[in-house]
Amino acid sequence: MHTPPDDSALSDALRDARVRLERAGVGGAEVDAELLAAHVLGVGRGEVQAAVIRGARLDAADRARFDDVVAQRATRVPLQHLTGSAPFRHLELRVGPGVFVPRPETEMVAQLAIDALRAAASPEPVAVDLGTGSGAIALSLATEVPHAQVHAAENDVAAFLWAKENFAAVGARNARVAFVDLAAAFGELDGTVSVVVSNPPYVPDDAIPRDPEVRFFDPPAALYGGPDGLDVIRVLSGVGMRLLHPGGVLIIEHGEWQGAAIRDLLTSDGWRAAATHRDLTLRDRATTALRP
Repeated sequence: MHTPPDDSALSDALRDARVRLERAGVGGAEVDAELLAAHVLGVGRGEVQAAVIRGARLDAADRARFDDVVAQRATRVPLQHLTGSAPFRHLELRVGPGVFVPRPETEMVAQLAIDALRAAASPEPVAVDLGTGSGAIALSLATEVPHAQVHAAENDVAAFLWAKENFAAVGARNARVAFVDLAAAFGELDGTVSVVVSNPPYVPDDAIPRDPEVRFFDPPAALYGGPDGLDVIRVLSGVGMRLLHPGGVLIIEHGEWQGAAIRDLLTSDGWRAAATHRDLTLRDRATTALRP
């Protein structure tokens, strides 16, 4: 067993970590190494980079803690589970086992919802986030459109507990999260909502995600959406029609190959102007539609 010295150069520790993570197939190994060091040291990533330039050293205890989290990351435990947080737009959300880790591509889905909510012809528009998970989309709406009222639904116990923690930490008075199945959510709001948004489970049951971080650590209930991946989206179509007022906007995140099928599904259900939008990697990421 390797025993670290009494102290070691931070630059050496980061280099060793990068090599170990690269060998384990971790993408962005250098970034992950710096973020794990920042977590261990209780500082920001920029401060880690500055410390390297200064020639800073790690004491034996910090080096041991750092080596431990790097070893866990090398087994493909998600970075966010090790640090306990995930960035999303301007938020830092608490995440861990049992909740879907928010992805950068979902920030674009939140932007679509924010734009629609800001455009709503109401002094206090209402938005609903169905299957909120960590609360990422709902809390982005609540903090970036402060004149709106935001309601979030989650029916998985573990995810709901993470959402409650994030709602409490952010402290947005215009947002609430409820433990309720999305199919039956918020009947008291029927016909009054301006924006319904969801990042539902949309992976087909037999499509196994490539990345171990997703395959082994994201909760299956947040991933798999039936044989074609559209089971929950079919439910969302009906729920959105119930909740939204005429002209209200439905926004659904989905996989890059599902846009045409979802546009057809929504159009056949009576939605208007169904359109699919690309994320920053130019992959189809979300479909929007207007309630007639």
